[in-house]
Amino acid sequence: MNEKQIRKNMAILPVSSISKLTGLSPRQLRYYEQFDLVHPKRSKGNQRLYSLNDIDCLLDIKDYLSSGMTMAEVKRVMLKQSPIADQENAEVSDTAARKIFSKEMLQIGRWNIHDSNNLY
Repeated sequence: MNEKQIRKNMAILPVSSISKLTGLSPRQLRYYEQFDLVHPKRSKGNQRLYSLNDIDCLLDIKDYLSSGMTMAEVKRVMLKQSPIADQENAEVSDTAARKIFSKEMLQIGRWNIHDSNNLY
């Protein structure tokens, strides 16, 4: 993951900001989380925190629902678009998986060292 992707995945925006940015109510945000469409992180005080990527996902959900899709259809589309779904369907050897894991852990370690003062 490059720095831009890391920054876009940083969960720093509270529900109030996300609500203003997306036009969705806090209740809608919780509903989409219950449907497993968005996965906000939690602060130490258990407050939901969203990332820029979460905003993109929420706006996609809003567009799909506005076009007349049902929640089941939206979930099916969102799961197909998920990079995790692509990774789960791809077969990876143990050696390749270890290399990927090692590389990601090194990147996370570098990020934590450089940006640990900016988390909260």
